[in-house]
Amino acid sequence: MATASKTLRLHPLDNVRVALVDLAPGERLEPEGIVCRRPVPAGHKVAAAAIQAGAAVLKYGQPIGAAACAIAAGDHVHTHNLGMGRFERDYAPGAEAGAVAAGADPVEFFQGIVRPDGRVATRNYIGVISTVNCSASVARMVADEFRGGALSSYPNVDGVVPLCHGLGCGMAGGGRGFDYLRDSLAGYRRHPNFAGVLLVGLGCEVMQIDAIADLNSAADFPAVATMTIQETGGTRRTVQKAVARVREMLPAANAVQRAPVPAGRLILGLECGGSDALSGITANPALGAAVDRLVGQGGTAILGETPEIYGAEHLLTRRAASREVANQLIARIRWWEEYRARLGGEMDNNP
Repeated sequence: MATASKTLRLHPLDNVRVALVDLAPGERLEPEGIVCRRPVPAGHKVAAAAIQAGAAVLKYGQPIGAAACAIAAGDHVHTHNLGMGRFERDYAPGAEAGAVAAGADPVEFFQGIVRPDGRVATRNYIGVISTVNCSASVARMVADEFRGGALSSYPNVDGVVPLCHGLGCGMAGGGRGFDYLRDSLAGYRRHPNFAGVLLVGLGCEVMQIDAIADLNSAADFPAVATMTIQETGGTRRTVQKAVARVREMLPAANAVQRAPVPAGRLILGLECGGSDALSGITANPALGAAVDRLVGQGGTAILGETPEIYGAEHLLTRRAASREVANQLIARIRWWEEYRARLGGEMDNNP
């Protein structure tokens, strides 16, 4: 490989380059003509110029931290010499609000499922949701009964999905933790990708089925069934009864028909999935481009991890639709900083 293509500078302002291959000491790196001083693994950063202690390290044209000590040109730049640092962010709310205009692109379609309440699904599942960790095994056992060719007579059903967790008991019956779990389970219970839902509890847990079902009692979709292990008479009987109840849901679930639906009805969830050294210049920008296309269609994308944008939130506030929206994001960041401070944690700058 030619020396000029062994590294990549992502932005003209950057004082680091990304190693595209493993670099060995003594290698000359063009076009700066710097000499690699230490081994640099592929995907890691190598200083393209000398960086003084405390100075900002720039990647993507943005500060990603501060030099914890003096860094010579050609040095490996990583956690051993790159610290969190603090720098002022220019939030510029809404300065780039028109970067992606919803409805500007020709309308595209996908084969979706329009539910009776008007919401749109991309999948057609039956969900088995455990309200407490004590019923998680039952939920999994029920779903296992429908693996393989068990659904061959129901070609429009995409599967029977267990949703389990390790909470629901040994917790306070109110407060933030209770509310988060209740709201999450209630959200799954109403998810449009479910044609039907079976809620399975133990019977004596803190997170009772009624707390989940009553949150959206006015909703008529999806179909919901409930049972508890204690009332049914133990694990084996509950599994048998639950399997029978799911079978009763299958004909109605199989009756759905897919139809062309505008892409603007899509909601895409994004979450960090085990980053490596190259994901910041490969998968992440690709997903960003995909989100821009989706938003251009009038669709929605949700970025699920506040810590993953810390240090880069000013890039998002610039694209906010309004100052109010930008301030809401800044408020979430401030909450995260305060939460971290209360627990004595550290913020790893990870834009």
